[in-house]
Amino acid sequence: MEKAQLIELMKKLLANTVAFSIKAQNYHWNVTGPNFAQYHDFFGSIYEEVSGSVDVTAEEIRKLGAITPGSLGRYSQLADIDDEDSVPQAAVMFARLAQDNDLILKNLYEARTVADGVNAAGTLDYLESRISVHEKHAWMLKAFNQ
Repeated sequence: MEKAQLIELMKKLLANTVAFSIKAQNYHWNVTGPNFAQYHDFFGSIYEEVSGSVDVTAEEIRKLGAITPGSLGRYSQLADIDDEDSVPQAAVMFARLAQDNDLILKNLYEARTVADGVNAAGTLDYLESRISVHEKHAWMLKAFNQ
């Protein structure tokens, strides 16, 4: 495993994180229905937490010696998460964010394996902390549709 592979995975993580945050913020702004207040607050907490990690993820890329992508076009090329142009019903919002969160977890697990293989201890520590957060997001998002 090479450091270059880790850098590319971290760039993908950054793009996925930005895409996920934007989608959660869209849902926060546009959710409707009888549980509006609860859903609005929940989506707000998700996008605030995830968007708060963007800068640190970008700094991890810089620590690895690479230039951090910083344009919507580049994020769109790198991200696995689809853009959301519609305003679906709340249940669909939760399901889509749960699916997207699973993509981020897959990205995190893969980056963790590579970081461990190249002895990038600081990046590994960061990835472990993000895995913990996204595992919590996973069960919370999925709990809404059970």
